[in-house]
Amino acid sequence: MKITDLKVWVTVPERSSVDGSPSGRSYVFLRIDTDEGISGFGEATSSGGGGSIVVGNMIEFLRNSTAERDFRETIIGENPEHVDLIWHKLFRRFTGGGGFGGFVTTMLSGIDIALWDIKGKAAGKPIYEILGGGPLREEIELYTHVDPGDPIKAANQAKVLAKQGFKALKTDPFMPEMRQHHRRYMQGSISPEGAELATETISAIREGVGENIEILIDCHGNFDVPTAIAMARKLEPFNIGWYEEPVQPNSNQALKHVKESVSVPICVGERLYTRWDFIPVLKDRLAEFLMPDILWTGGITEFHKIATLAESFYVPVSPHDASGPINIMAGAHTMMTIPNFYKLEFNHAQLDSHNSLIDKPLDIVDGKLKMSETPGLGIELDVEFIEAHLDEDWN
Repeated sequence: MKITDLKVWVTVPERSSVDGSPSGRSYVFLRIDTDEGISGFGEATSSGGGGSIVVGNMIEFLRNSTAERDFRETIIGENPEHVDLIWHKLFRRFTGGGGFGGFVTTMLSGIDIALWDIKGKAAGKPIYEILGGGPLREEIELYTHVDPGDPIKAANQAKVLAKQGFKALKTDPFMPEMRQHHRRYMQGSISPEGAELATETISAIREGVGENIEILIDCHGNFDVPTAIAMARKLEPFNIGWYEEPVQPNSNQALKHVKESVSVPICVGERLYTRWDFIPVLKDRLAEFLMPDILWTGGITEFHKIATLAESFYVPVSPHDASGPINIMAGAHTMMTIPNFYKLEFNHAQLDSHNSLIDKPLDIVDGKLKMSETPGLGIELDVEFIEAHLDEDWN
């Protein structure tokens, strides 16, 4: 079997109810075709700020490159079942000048997931049956999000989600004030009013859902060290499940300072990439939970290696999700085979949008994702819908 083509789309599925214009984030999807008629789908959605357009163009560049033109690598003509070979070939080619994560590993993730989809379809089995030693569980437990801003509304929403079967809920209670810093880190502090609103929000959620539901706190890396420590201490009385990205992920020393100063469990990983980024976090015991993103780390192949590395330190892994339905399914297939799995992130508010992109709805019941025996990923992209909802900036 040989790869014959690579197709990429950048799409915005959500539309304004007022004028029908695109609203919401862009998603990057791709399809790898073979000479045996088997195709595999992947996702390479990046963060906001135009990142998905950049990654889409990188994939298009890869498709159009040839060995004769500047000796650029191409996957056309390769055996799609040689997943590790293609992974290393592309990773070494595109990181040779430095830089081992970000857009490169996002591009690689989409390709890798599509290759695993082909591999599963060729074998007539779901990915979780051919990955590692096979499945360790029958379904995937999820956690979802509570909207911050109004403590009473947050508590009511949390109660509804708990009744729907979710055993863990995540929120960023600092976001109402810190949103302006979300994509451009400034001084890293928060006002007394912002700190008080965050505390009231978590207090209300805890009172609403009781003690048996885990509350996960996301800081989005917005704080400096003293603010991260101070806010963790304010929230400690509410039995916090984890304290995620308290500081920017590019300073392990800052993370170590926070880790040694608070009692809440630390979670990091969505902005770390390959296994090499995770080694110092594990070696120096900087976090109790790891949260890699399967679309940003290098796909199923690399994520499985990161999870296995974490297993040797007895650190649980929880896949990050801020993208589309293939991200969820690829993470779920991988976690079916990992003993140190915690829960998979899922935003219930995006379920309708996700389902519009695929051939059948995600099977989510009582806060759990039911896995099918359909070969490959278990879902197919609705290409007609995607092509009707292309990003206006995607040519």
